[in-house]
Amino acid sequence: MGRFGQGLGAHSLILLGVATLAVIGDRLTKAWVVATVEVGEQIPVIGDLLQVWHTENSGAAFGLLPGGGALFVMVGIATLAVVAWVHLTGRLPGPWAALLLGLVAGGTLGNLVDRLAGGTVTDFISVGIGDRLRWPTFNVADSAVFIGIVALVMLLSIHDRRAAADAA
Repeated sequence: MGRFGQGLGAHSLILLGVATLAVIGDRLTKAWVVATVEVGEQIPVIGDLLQVWHTENSGAAFGLLPGGGALFVMVGIATLAVVAWVHLTGRLPGPWAALLLGLVAGGTLGNLVDRLAGGTVTDFISVGIGDRLRWPTFNVADSAVFIGIVALVMLLSIHDRRAAADAA
């Protein structure tokens, strides 16, 4: 089989399965927060270190660039297109790449659903100490995208090192 289609089969099932789990986890946790926690309410989980803090975010992941609405919908759609292209062309082969691409796709879809439904994204995970040393509030989808991208960069770095060693 040519280059196009190398990523199909079992790896596609991994990507779709991980993406589905990420979307389900994101949707369920957001639904729970919306139903049980008022916007702005903070509930300590592990003292001040970890809180459920219901916010509605009009920006990108972690509250960056607030008010970007339509731009972030386009970025989400573009991200899904890139994930599909990378997978279907076999640019990043293997089960680990499929898993990580699934995290990125699932997280992107989770937040895209929020943006299309109401223009904002429900965030609720707050980590930090006090009010000054806090990471911006985030959600399961943000976590999936972040972990997927960071791990993909690491995977590419390992792949590049192996390719350079093989060429030497």
